[in-house]
Amino acid sequence: MQVKAPDRTAAEPRTPPHRPSPAAVPSRWRSRTAKGLAYAAPTAVFVAVFFLLPLLLVGQMSLSDWPLLAGDRGLNAPENYTDITGSTLFRPAIRFTLLYTVIVTAVLLALALGLALLVQESRPGAGFFRTVYFLPSALGLASASLLFWGLYSPTTGPLSRLLEKLGLVDDPVSFLGTPTSALLSTVFLIVWKFAGFYMLILLVGLQRIPHEVYEAARMDGASRGQIFRSITLPLLRPSLALCLLLCVTGSLLAFDQFFILTKGGPDNSTVTVVQLIYREAFQRLNLGTAAALSIVVLAVLLLLNALQFRGLRHTDDS
Repeated sequence: MQVKAPDRTAAEPRTPPHRPSPAAVPSRWRSRTAKGLAYAAPTAVFVAVFFLLPLLLVGQMSLSDWPLLAGDRGLNAPENYTDITGSTLFRPAIRFTLLYTVIVTAVLLALALGLALLVQESRPGAGFFRTVYFLPSALGLASASLLFWGLYSPTTGPLSRLLEKLGLVDDPVSFLGTPTSALLSTVFLIVWKFAGFYMLILLVGLQRIPHEVYEAARMDGASRGQIFRSITLPLLRPSLALCLLLCVTGSLLAFDQFFILTKGGPDNSTVTVVQLIYREAFQRLNLGTAAALSIVVLAVLLLLNALQFRGLRHTDDS
């Protein structure tokens, strides 16, 4: 008679899974935290040295009488801020900067969207035109401004000579001689340079739209206009909001193109807010007023960017 051995598996306790000891968890957490801080330290140092410290210095300047070259420095708050509105160029500079921002933003985004729609499909030559449209963005703004300054010259520039040879004008054309022509000439420069850059951003947004959505709309009998209004524009809102943010910020901080092309002329009609800061600091040698104006511009930009980011987040949530 065979006796069956008793089953001990049910009675024997199972070995619990391996768990880190409570003392090892804080040690591992501290190790990961130390590594994260080590990776973030260079960026933190860079931001502190090149952004936070200069910002604190500008804030101190804005509350003090701070001559550029020589003179006594002392607290004079809030005199620098009240002196801003006393400048004869303050309000004209604000009006011109806002006008320039509106014109550039409208023309640039409309043209960039049109170019993106033209090269959206993968067809023969699309890659070539994408490259051609984007090439001006690789040129520096100061270099592009110098290039157009030579093109706009009424004596040595080729544009004026070409118009004369075609019989369209009798005398050399001064593209920068009047306030309106100077503004439009500068707008043309900015649109030529940055249209390809914004086209690339919008092109990425267009390529993220599923083709199935377009196919379903065509099967339902939607026209091209209806597809553009009801599908393309709503799904392209995040890319459009990003372009709007970059374009508005860049236009409000315009300096290089006007400093090189017009130098604020004719008759101070193309002076921007940043040019006004430059004049206060390096022509009138008053760093205090220039710093106060810089703080005001920074506050306005932060407010506008916060509103645009809020609109962008609302678009993403919807």
